Amino acid sequence: MMSLPFYQRHHEHYDRAYRHKALQSTVSQYQKEAKSKSAVYAQGSTAYSRGSAAYRHASAADYSLESSAAYSHDSSAHALESAAYSYGSTAYDHLSTAQSKRSAAYSLDSESLSKSSAAYSHGSESVNKLAAAYRLGAEAYSLGLKDSNIMIEDQSYKMSPKAKRAKQSLVSEDKENKAMDYSVPIFTGHEVSISGITDTEEERIKESAAYIARRNLLAKGEGVSVSKVATSASQEEHHEKKSRKVAIRESAERVALKKTLEDTQAFHKKLNQDKLLHAPEFVIKPRSHTVWEKQNVKFHCTVAGWPEPHVTWYKNNVPINVQTPPGKYVIENRYGLHSLEISTCDFEDTAQYHASAMNVKGEISAYASLVVKRYKGEIDAGLFHAGTVSMPLSFGVTPHGYASRFEISFVDKFDVAFGREGETMSLGCTVVISPDIKRFKPDIEWYRNGVLITPSKWVQMHWSGERASLTLTHANKEDEGLYTLRVVMGDYYEEYSAYVFVRDADAEIPGAPGAPLDVQCLDANKDYVIVSWKQPAVDGGNSILGYFIDRCEVGTTHWTQCNETPVKFARFPVTGLIEGRSYIFRVRAVNKAGISLPSRVSEPVAALDPADRARLRSHPSAPWTGQIIVTEEEPAEGVVPGPPTDLQVIEATKNYVVLSWKPPGQRGHEGIMYFVEKCIAGTENWQRVNTEIPVKSPRFAVFDLAEGKSYCFRVRCCNSAGIGEPSEATEATVVDDKLDIPKAPGRIMPTRNTDTSVVVTWTEPPDAKELVGYYIESSVVGSGCWEPCNNNPVKGTRFICHGLVTGEKYIFRVRAVNAAGLSEFSKESEPIEVQAAIGGGLLHAAPSPPYDIMVLESVRDSMVLGWKQPKVTGGTEITGYYVNYREVIGGVPGKWMEANIKPVSERAYRIQNLKENMVYQFQVAAANLAGVGTPSLPSKPFKCEEWTIAVPGPPHDLSCIEIRKDSLVLLWKEPVYTGRSPIAGYYVDIKETEATEEHWRSVNEKPLQKRFLKIGGLKEGVSYVFRVRATNQAGVGKPSDITDPVVAETRPGTKEMVVDVDDNGVISLNFECDQMSPNSKFVWSKNYEPIEDDSRLDIDTKGGKSKATFKDLGEDDLGIYSCIVTDTDGVSSSYTIDEEEMKRLLALSHERKFPTIPLVSELAVEILEKGEVRFWLQAEKLSGNAKANFVFNDKEIFNGEKYKMKMDQKTGLVEMIMDKLEDKDEGTYTFQLQDGKATNQSSLVLIGDVFKKLQNEADFQKKEWHRKQGPHFVDKLGWEVTSDCNVLLKCKVANIKKETHIVWYKDDREIMVDEEHDFKDGVCTLLISEFSKKDAGTYEVILKDDRGKDSSELKLTNAAFADLMNEVCRRIALSATDLKIQSTAEGIRLYSFVNYYVEDLRVGWMHNDAQIRFTDRVKTGITGEQIWLQINEPTPQDKGKYTMELFDGKTGHKKTVDLSGQAFDEAFAEFQRLKQAAIAEKNRARVLGGLPDVVTIQEGKALNLSCTVWGDPTPEVSWLKNEKSFVSDANCILKFESGKNVSFTISAVSTLDSGKYSIVVKNKYGTETSDVTVIVISMSGQTDMAKHAASAQGHNQNSITVAKKKKTTTRNKQEKEEQKKDFIKPHVEEIITTEETPDPNEICTVETEKDTENNQRKQAAKETDGKTTVAEMDY
Repeated sequence: MMSLPFYQRHHEHYDRAYRHKALQSTVSQYQKEAKSKSAVYAQGSTAYSRGSAAYRHASAADYSLESSAAYSHDSSAHALESAAYSYGSTAYDHLSTAQSKRSAAYSLDSESLSKSSAAYSHGSESVNKLAAAYRLGAEAYSLGLKDSNIMIEDQSYKMSPKAKRAKQSLVSEDKENKAMDYSVPIFTGHEVSISGITDTEEERIKESAAYIARRNLLAKGEGVSVSKVATSASQEEHHEKKSRKVAIRESAERVALKKTLEDTQAFHKKLNQDKLLHAPEFVIKPRSHTVWEKQNVKFHCTVAGWPEPHVTWYKNNVPINVQTPPGKYVIENRYGLHSLEISTCDFEDTAQYHASAMNVKGEISAYASLVVKRYKGEIDAGLFHAGTVSMPLSFGVTPHGYASRFEISFVDKFDVAFGREGETMSLGCTVVISPDIKRFKPDIEWYRNGVLITPSKWVQMHWSGERASLTLTHANKEDEGLYTLRVVMGDYYEEYSAYVFVRDADAEIPGAPGAPLDVQCLDANKDYVIVSWKQPAVDGGNSILGYFIDRCEVGTTHWTQCNETPVKFARFPVTGLIEGRSYIFRVRAVNKAGISLPSRVSEPVAALDPADRARLRSHPSAPWTGQIIVTEEEPAEGVVPGPPTDLQVIEATKNYVVLSWKPPGQRGHEGIMYFVEKCIAGTENWQRVNTEIPVKSPRFAVFDLAEGKSYCFRVRCCNSAGIGEPSEATEATVVDDKLDIPKAPGRIMPTRNTDTSVVVTWTEPPDAKELVGYYIESSVVGSGCWEPCNNNPVKGTRFICHGLVTGEKYIFRVRAVNAAGLSEFSKESEPIEVQAAIGGGLLHAAPSPPYDIMVLESVRDSMVLGWKQPKVTGGTEITGYYVNYREVIGGVPGKWMEANIKPVSERAYRIQNLKENMVYQFQVAAANLAGVGTPSLPSKPFKCEEWTIAVPGPPHDLSCIEIRKDSLVLLWKEPVYTGRSPIAGYYVDIKETEATEEHWRSVNEKPLQKRFLKIGGLKEGVSYVFRVRATNQAGVGKPSDITDPVVAETRPGTKEMVVDVDDNGVISLNFECDQMSPNSKFVWSKNYEPIEDDSRLDIDTKGGKSKATFKDLGEDDLGIYSCIVTDTDGVSSSYTIDEEEMKRLLALSHERKFPTIPLVSELAVEILEKGEVRFWLQAEKLSGNAKANFVFNDKEIFNGEKYKMKMDQKTGLVEMIMDKLEDKDEGTYTFQLQDGKATNQSSLVLIGDVFKKLQNEADFQKKEWHRKQGPHFVDKLGWEVTSDCNVLLKCKVANIKKETHIVWYKDDREIMVDEEHDFKDGVCTLLISEFSKKDAGTYEVILKDDRGKDSSELKLTNAAFADLMNEVCRRIALSATDLKIQSTAEGIRLYSFVNYYVEDLRVGWMHNDAQIRFTDRVKTGITGEQIWLQINEPTPQDKGKYTMELFDGKTGHKKTVDLSGQAFDEAFAEFQRLKQAAIAEKNRARVLGGLPDVVTIQEGKALNLSCTVWGDPTPEVSWLKNEKSFVSDANCILKFESGKNVSFTISAVSTLDSGKYSIVVKNKYGTETSDVTVIVISMSGQTDMAKHAASAQGHNQNSITVAKKKKTTTRNKQEKEEQKKDFIKPHVEEIITTEETPDPNEICTVETEKDTENNQRKQAAKETDGKTTVAEMDY
């Protein structure tokens, strides 16, 4: 019989295409063999099919692992054989094809009960009593039961009544318990490897076998007997025998089972509407374990769910990598049974482990703990057997085990190796371990430059049991480095190291550079990744012009060049990647000669969002298929994304600028993309960079920028709803390399190492940033050919150059490397000959002899010696001292003997086993790497005897450090011999080196408790020596040996220790030395004692700098911290941290740790021009990364329609503007600033009256702004008094245009002005001349045009008017001229002129500082602008000082004149003269009036002219005609009557009477003449008349004309006044009085006698001195 695998004997396949041909033939053959069986038994169903058709179709049926009752599409009945191997329900239905459909799906929730793998699972032989009801098969099961009842003749359904664990046994009972004649074969087996199927088939097997395997772990049986039956093929089978009692019980439970299945089906429908999907759940959870070290442990768990959950194991929440270390962890999944096996547990495996199961419906975790205990008892030999428990390795490596330790040695070691790129290199070493215990296998570990190497396609490892080997299958420069083989046996390990050099492969193009190396992918995102690399050491003889970057999609072989032009910067952003795909990259260098070979490809990197990558890393899903499928949530429509935040330039070079930002908070559930915009700094001309396709990553590289120019950038978000607002623009960024090429290293120092290598050291270049390492080159002296010593940049400042020729002289140079490029080469080192360092070198020599040997303590059989360090150390550190001694007997020294075999490191040593009272001499030799130096001279003899003195012995090992020009620190060690009581302190003595012993003086008065002292007060340049004495209760002991002479000076280049507090608040002490040798070290101490406890201090030394960092500065750290640099000329320094300094440092640390942004001004508020409310504060300084949060009433507010927020990092100004203040805006406003770690905030409370006041002011300003949109007043209407004492009303206006009108009003009545306003300089004025009370009132001015109007009002009433009048009076008073003296006919007048006078100006006069009383003789007055004091008939008593005081209402203004002496005499004399002249003028002869100027009369008429004369005495009267004397005759009668009346009468005039007549009056006081012209008109003609008329007309033409004009002017003004009767003129018009003369164009007609009476009435109405023509005519 041909056997089938266990799973094929229990299940049928439902998918024909899924079965292998060989498997199908095997199944068919097996079915034929099974046909011979007479009965088929199945627990849960005894359906028996008698039809032969079932067997016929069974040969073509598929056997599936996923369903124990599955049938093909056309099968009408189940095969008898398939029922034999199924413990579930085997429902047979002749007609139902639906039956086969339901049974085709087998899941964890199906109601088919399958026990096909029960025999397979861990020895379980019994059947589970209650099978789980599975959802998809419930109907099939119930239908199968009904159909099977029809077919059953004498069989019944049987089921085990009770589940319980029982051993297999054969039971035979009577009658009811009689064994029936059918048997069920049960197959046993172990987990075996499945062969003959594909991986896909194995996955399908898991689905069906998972549940079965779990159930059978708990399977129980009752009433079941087992017997062994031999088959025809001699194969053992187990048969169950069931009694009748059991069969009846099972039959009775069938109904209950059916009901249970129906209830379960209903429950599952309610529990999960989706019948296909089921969230993961742990059926069996892993349990915790406690094991011994070196034992194996295994966690088990069982998970249910559909689709099949993916299980990931974690250790302390970190996913377990089965490859690290190899063989440590074994993770298995056997048909749903998951396990984690940990082999050879050690103490580090103590942790919390958990399994995480995940599918599309969810994720669940189950936790378990592992505790690993260390074995410390006796070894149980029973533990050492092959199985799950192995012997702990620690047994063999501790004193409790077989051996105290293993001895590990290396034989046939690999040496320094040299290779080329592309070659295969192998490193190997034979390992010998003693003792050799077969059970113990060592751990073989390989390291490169201290980093553990794991197997890969580039590196292969092998361990044969004796020899360890490592093979580089394809060497690259990345493989160059120091390789270390570490063999670990328990707690012990040994290492062996050697350097491997990999040179460049031969270039394809001569002169081309070497290939770049160490290509890495940084900062990968959805469509963007930064590729970095290291520059090659070989440039091919020409400088490298740049690099080309190539990319290749994983799974393809097509390489695409990413950049068109070479880039010099060793980092480059590659954009345009496709999200979800993986890429690899390589780099090629280019110079003038050509392009290098490509570098080694980078590790694959997926174009994913970092969040997606982290999620995939923490929750690994299905096996890698070569493509990552990225899904997003269903987008939410209608949400336009907000602006991105935190936009900044993270990298800027000459070729590109890399931007980084954070996605906006407002974006909905839809994915967003970005548009990047740029503009030249200082402009607002924004241009979109990615015009065609928006980017998906929050990072972007901008190319095609002009080198040297400054740009600003901003970013917009977009989605299907639209494009959002732009982000805040970045600061101006200059397109240039921010990272400078490093400067050349310095102080290249070669040191001999071996006969083929040299150690080269150098100092780090100053201000170096982001160094990736150094390249070293060597050259044989005189060759001029430089060769690289390394092809992979080395870190640190020390390197061993191998492969040199012994005996040749070499020089070396070094260059530094960073991403910006390679530095210039350093200066060449001094030549060095390649020789071994020990024995043949000049740089390392044996030290000189120690000196000043002294005895520190002596007892009966031993003595303690002390000595001083050699003055010459030989160029390297002293490793120890050797002491020799010899006996001296009778003054004769004996043979030298060795006191110590191993060197002693201290400069004090106790020599044992000496003879008491014997005299000894000693000598000491120092040793270093070069060997043992010359011994010292023999010491003076010392006697070995017991010291019994009470005082202490001498201190020893004195040393001086921290030597400065005025101080130093002295250190010493306590005496070995302390005397009879403890040491109480020390005294330090000092003297100048050249001084005598009497000049020793003590530095301290009281004994010192410490063994160090800082000695100050030294004189610069003076040499000193010191000694120390110890004291106890007995007294002061013997002094120590004196120190070497020390000169007080501060040596050039001396640096002090400094304390520093970094930005993270970390406090550290820093010391720097630039005088170090290759072997120099920094030695730190506290209170000049070595620091052994590193729990409070971390010390880090790099190159010539050392830093001691405090972990938590506290009181325990108080003290003096010093640092000494060994192998130097005493370089040392110290720093004291006392309580006060500690408080200062802690305060500074807190400030740096939690920094505060200093503010120039706190949060303030102001109202802007438009009524907007501006909240602002200003910080002293903000970086480009600073951000601000705005909070109102403890709730954050954001930039939007109501709030306009802005932050200017350059000025530190942060502001928020609100359009208006509403009642709901009352509250507390807070600005929160954050700049890196620094924070600060400022608040402003606006509530109550403060808020109302601000709100009102904002409303007012808004109205003001609207007012100012049209013509408006900048300065309201006001007044000023001009220098002329006039009042000028003025206001300043703005926003005026040509059409703007201005109107003035007084008391609501418009004021008419004569001229238009030109608004020059924006000032509008109204001048009021000679301002007085009548001008008081309310003035208003209005501006208006088509844009609006504005008005301004000025009230000049009451107090305002009084203030103005006071100012007017003050100005008038100031305009007063000095007092002047004027003599008049009446007396002497004192007067002063003012611009004009008003009644409010009060005038007072004083004479000799006494107020003047005014009388008729002395009186005052104002005439026009003149203010005068009249003194009539002055007398000598009127002499003196006169003062005029003008009072303006507030202040008095005085003018003074001195009227005495000559001034009075002259004035009085002038008064007398004027008085006489006045008398003469009064009494002189004169014509008072009556004669006209011209008389026109007709010939023959009578002419009568009369006038009045006056004079005292009475004047004499005479007449002249045409300037000739004229006397009375018959024709002309002249009369003079009563001494005053004069008449001139011609009875009949003729033409001869025409002419000029003059009357002359004369007395002793004077003479006066009056003329009259007589024109006689002839009756016969008008010639004479015209002539005389023309003459008369010409004589008076000008006067007449003027008079006419004056009349006209006066008339016009009167007419205007009539027209303006409703308006008031504000200023006082000057009234001009003119003499009116008849119009010469008017012809005067001679009045007739009839008109004489009328003419006389007119004449009487006119003034007597008028020029009116009066004619009397006689007929």
